[in-house]
Parts: sequence; structure tokens; C-alpha cells
Amino acid sequence: MPAAFDFARDTFAFRNELVWEYHPDVRTGRMIPRRAEPRPTFALRCFAMVRAARQFRIHAQFEPGQSRPDEADCGRLVRTVIRRNPRRASAARQRVPIPGFRDLRELSTIHEGLLKQALGGAWRSYVLRSHWRMVFPFSRVHQAREAESLKRALETGRLPVVHVVRFPQLTINHGLLLFAVEPGQDRVDFMAYDPNSTGSAIRLTYHPGTRTFGLPPNHYWAGGRVDVFEIYHGWF
Repeated sequence: MPAAFDFARDTFAFRNELVWEYHPDVRTGRMIPRRAEPRPTFALRCFAMVRAARQFRIHAQFEPGQSRPDEADCGRLVRTVIRRNPRRASAARQRVPIPGFRDLRELSTIHEGLLKQALGGAWRSYVLRSHWRMVFPFSRVHQAREAESLKRALETGRLPVVHVVRFPQLTINHGLLLFAVEPGQDRVDFMAYDPNSTGSAIRLTYHPGTRTFGLPPNHYWAGGRVDVFEIYHGWF
């Protein structure tokens, strides 16, 4: 069985940049947007990045003891991983060998440009068959079932990718990769890879009493309740 997901090993060294910079309003607590300057060159890729992080985890086999391939061969291997099904893991003998690198973090540090090119344009984060779901209301019953489903998935070794939204406000419309769960007495914490940050994991918290999810404040979100649903699973 593969080792547990490790944030420092299994995530990208670069981040999804923001088109807007957000600054808290001390009077209202709301985040005030302002266009980022200079204009970011790698933005709006959150869903592409979390999907690819999962693909590398379930399809790639890093072989640090081997000689590194040249850039052309490395690009071919990266594209092979990203073209594979994000919903189903490869058998051990069918994984894509990536020689000369310890992990995704090292690969994306050395070949940042290559990885960014392979991830494609921003359209890959928007042309998703699951996006239709965000326009419909999320009941508390639905969110309770989603929390239980995500918890079971993590307990069985699956890494759910979730869409986090507050439709119709669109104050947040984001993708996260969940990799661990920490149940508590009155809350369930899901540890998540946020492609907007390279420093550390974040916590997506489910509160059974109110049957709601919440995210703490950060550099692009003021904090508070969010709605969550899993994507890249089944037909979604």
C-alpha cells in the first residue's frame, strides 16, 4: 500500500495565482477585491492543480535513485500522468515511472515551467461537467451526507477533490484536495491541499450541529460557511 499523502511531498511547489488581491475591511470584516498588479501569469488553475496532484498521487511512481530524463522526456512523462483518469488509480505495475525525482514537490520546483504548461489554460478549471451542481441549493441534509461520504472516502484511502462554493454570491468558487480527516466531539476537520498556498495544509471543518462546512479566513477568503461537493468521482 502506498505511503500516506504528505503535503510537503505530494503538492506543487508553485501556487495558483490570484487575479484579484483581497484586503479585509476592518469595519465590515468583508474582503475588498483589487486587481493584482502585475497581472498574474498563472491564475484560475485551482481545479486543474488539485486534479493533477491527485493524478500524480495515483498514477506516478517517483524513482529518485535513477538518472533524470532530459526535459523533453520529462515533459512526455508528465503529460502521460495528466492524461490518465483522475477517478481511478493505476495498478502498481502500471504506474508511470518518473526517474531522478523524489516527489512532485521536487519535480515542480525544478520543472515549474514544464508543469505549468502541461496543466494547460484556465479553461481547464471551468469546463468541468460537475459545475452544473453549484447553481442548485445545498440542503443541510445534503451537506451532512457529503461530510459522511468524504469521511468514509478518506478512511478507505481515497483522496477526494471537492468544489467549495457560496453560490450565488461567488465570494468563493474553489477546488481543494482532501487527504486526511480528524473527527472530534463537535466537529470534523478535513485536512486539505489548497493550490492557492504552498506553505501548509488548511482545514475544511464540518460542524454536525448545524450541518455546515466552514473555512477559516485566509488571504483570499474572509472566513465562514461554505457549501461543498465532491468532483472527479463517479459521473461528477
